Amino acid sequence: MIKHIHMADSNLKEKIHEIIFEAETPAGKAFDVALLWLIIISILIVILESVREFREAYGTFFTISEWAVTFIFTAEYILRLYSVKSKKSYAFSFFGIVDITSILPTYVSLLFPGSQSLLVIRALRLLRVFRVLKLARYMKESRVLVTALQASRFKITVFLGAVLTLTVIMGSLMYIVEGEESGFTSIPQGMYWSIVTLTTVGYGDIAPTTVVGKMFASTIMILGYGMLAVPTGIASVEIAKASHELDNTRACKHCSAEGHHSGAKYCYKCGEKVDTTS
Repeated sequence: MIKHIHMADSNLKEKIHEIIFEAETPAGKAFDVALLWLIIISILIVILESVREFREAYGTFFTISEWAVTFIFTAEYILRLYSVKSKKSYAFSFFGIVDITSILPTYVSLLFPGSQSLLVIRALRLLRVFRVLKLARYMKESRVLVTALQASRFKITVFLGAVLTLTVIMGSLMYIVEGEESGFTSIPQGMYWSIVTLTTVGYGDIAPTTVVGKMFASTIMILGYGMLAVPTGIASVEIAKASHELDNTRACKHCSAEGHHSGAKYCYKCGEKVDTTS
């Protein structure tokens, strides 16, 4: 009897997982499409509620709708936790965090009125549209981009350190050369000007007036154009390395991770065996 109940529970979990996490089946796609429409509606409610005229005229309707949507999202989140084997892996995954933060503001608003405006974070859940419409190419490219950024983070960190050092040096020099009469009232102010100039933003609120200061400014402007290409080159190399074919709609039943390599037998995140039949 206990074994029969356990098997029934296991089959129920697999069925729920297939509907909620997979976009290949008709039921899974219908669920995700309905979920996306619900997300769009909930975002529109939050946006319209911020307009005084609509809030005064339809305030009660907005409140009821907001709570109804929140209850649905809460039930969905609980079902997601129920259907995965590793609840911690899902809870701390990107979509797991987005899912929980999309429902918390409504409950928090009971203690802190007005915080429900943070519900616009539900817009992040629209990223699920990539799975629903099976836009595999975009899912693949997003995974490649994330992988490339992770691989190049140390190189970019070193580069940013060099840029920070340069801004300190140039900011200090401009403070010495120009002085307070030109608006460079301190080294931090000079560093601010250096960052604005180096990044080619050029607000124009502070500008050198001396010949030497203008020479320094010209130098840092030219350096700015060259430096913008460095992180781009670093990321481009890593993107080329990370580019490979992915099977994007298969979700691991253990931790719900998506975007496995084609032909992968085990989950890249938790190491559990991946269902190769889907």
